[in-house]
Amino acid sequence: MTGNDLGHLAYLGLLAAVLIFWFFVKDRTGLGRKLQYLTVWGLIFLGAVAAIGLWGDIRQTVMPQQAVFTEAGRVELPRAPDGHYYVSLEINGIPTRFVIDTGATGMVLSRSDAARIGLAPEALLFHGEANTANGRVRTAPVRLDTVALGPFTDRNLRAYVNEGEMRSSLLGMSYLQRFDRLEISGGRLILER
Repeated sequence: MTGNDLGHLAYLGLLAAVLIFWFFVKDRTGLGRKLQYLTVWGLIFLGAVAAIGLWGDIRQTVMPQQAVFTEAGRVELPRAPDGHYYVSLEINGIPTRFVIDTGATGMVLSRSDAARIGLAPEALLFHGEANTANGRVRTAPVRLDTVALGPFTDRNLRAYVNEGEMRSSLLGMSYLQRFDRLEISGGRLILER
């Protein structure tokens, strides 16, 4: 919690104390009923705080996740609320989240994902260029020892690290073409080998 958050919390606590004090002092008759109301509102408040605090966990539980069907050689990815398809690959043993981008030629790592999998972005040579929707960016070619998606493991794959800022790494056609079938149906992206 930052100092700003603590200030907001103290302000809200003081505001709640003033409202509760006013509620009891305003009319002293029916104190039992007021205590019942106070208890109900307190429980509603605690429920709201719990829901807000656990929202990330609740959303992950409720939202469909990628499903791997090993026997069938199939992976199914649900469409996210933002309309994109996301997949979690293990790059050199590190789980890494990608957005599926059929308009991208290669596999493009963000600088932060590159650092997480053991590639030092400051040591990379950004001598390549790529044309993106946001204009031209510089890229550094890299080799990934292992790329795993469920039962599928590929070795020594070529990828690029983007020098610019990216919210998520991109999984382009150089990886997706390794699958025999790529289909979008019923809000799911299906990959089969």
